[in-house]
Amino acid sequence: MKKILFLPFLQMRSGHHQVAEALMDCIKETRADIEMKKVDLLSYSNPHIEKLVTKSYLNWIRYAPATYNLAYKTLFNKETEKSRSFKVRHYFFLKKMKQLLLEEEPDLIVCTHGFPSYLLSELKRQGECEAPVMNAYTDFFVNSVWGREEIEYHLLPTPELKREYGKRYRIAEQRMMVTGIPVHHQITATTGSRLAGRRPKILMAGGNSGLGCMMKQLEAFKKSSPFDLYVLCGNNDALYEELQSWNADHINPLPYLSSREEMNELYDEVDVIVTKPGGVTISEALHKKLPIFVQSVLPGQEEINMRYLREKGLVFKLNQDHSLEQELLGILMNRETMDQWKTSIHLYQNGIESEAPRKIAEFMNSIIEGTAHMPSSFEERAGVYGLARA
Repeated sequence: MKKILFLPFLQMRSGHHQVAEALMDCIKETRADIEMKKVDLLSYSNPHIEKLVTKSYLNWIRYAPATYNLAYKTLFNKETEKSRSFKVRHYFFLKKMKQLLLEEEPDLIVCTHGFPSYLLSELKRQGECEAPVMNAYTDFFVNSVWGREEIEYHLLPTPELKREYGKRYRIAEQRMMVTGIPVHHQITATTGSRLAGRRPKILMAGGNSGLGCMMKQLEAFKKSSPFDLYVLCGNNDALYEELQSWNADHINPLPYLSSREEMNELYDEVDVIVTKPGGVTISEALHKKLPIFVQSVLPGQEEINMRYLREKGLVFKLNQDHSLEQELLGILMNRETMDQWKTSIHLYQNGIESEAPRKIAEFMNSIIEGTAHMPSSFEERAGVYGLARA
């Protein structure tokens, strides 16, 4: 039986895990004879360290966002000497990665986080990883940790990155596919019109930690609202209980939804989403053609995602000093603004593969069966592995 090994990072529920699961289920839909396994290398190496790293990471973002942002830009988002010196200290994890590969013997490895991709690129440089590797990116940009030239296949979020990878890293076009950030096939595409003369329904989604930062805006709607509000509270039990206690018919608090079918139905029910610029949530909303309003932005990845999304006209940035009601209605009722947004959505969707889940499955099947493009000539391998003819 063929085997695909999926490598996210950390155990906490994140876009890295969601993209891995979307790809795993994508393959399951087409083939039952492939074994798939998802492994977090840090937990595999030391589960106690993983818990400590996760807790420290969340606290860092929560209590010192400015320093996290500076560290992210310095270490992970620039090809600098600092970022390279940071990378080369991971000999312990290189050893653990080699051990994992020996145990699992995968026919294909799919990385949904930059750190495993970096480790595998180093092993390929050393000639110690024969299995083909695919990067599946979970943001609208690629930070400097990801392996590039040494990685055989790439599921890219934007056409701009495909052009960069072809020109700068000399990666053959046959080894790249512009898929956007992969969306699970149970999140179905929406083509129908919204806001068809009825009371708008607004989905507020803030990730697993809930929307504590939006309590001020929610309290403004406590007594009455021109909208029906659906609030995804995630794992924030205190927020869920607080909203429940209001007994407001127009405010519907929802706990964490693990079912994609339920999430898909919720997307179909609402007209607008207010959220953060996390890669997977934004991609699902784009797939559903939901107008996206961004209230708050976490430092690091979300800031850079936000920059791309605004440049492309795909989201609307809310001003926290203004009334949420006025801002939403001001944009939604502006025909010219909404027409421009529809054009932006159309251009974005034209830039990625149609029927992406099916084509991703076909692409991965061809890799496993050995029919996909692989660098063969010395010149192409030189482009892939950064070699030079003697």
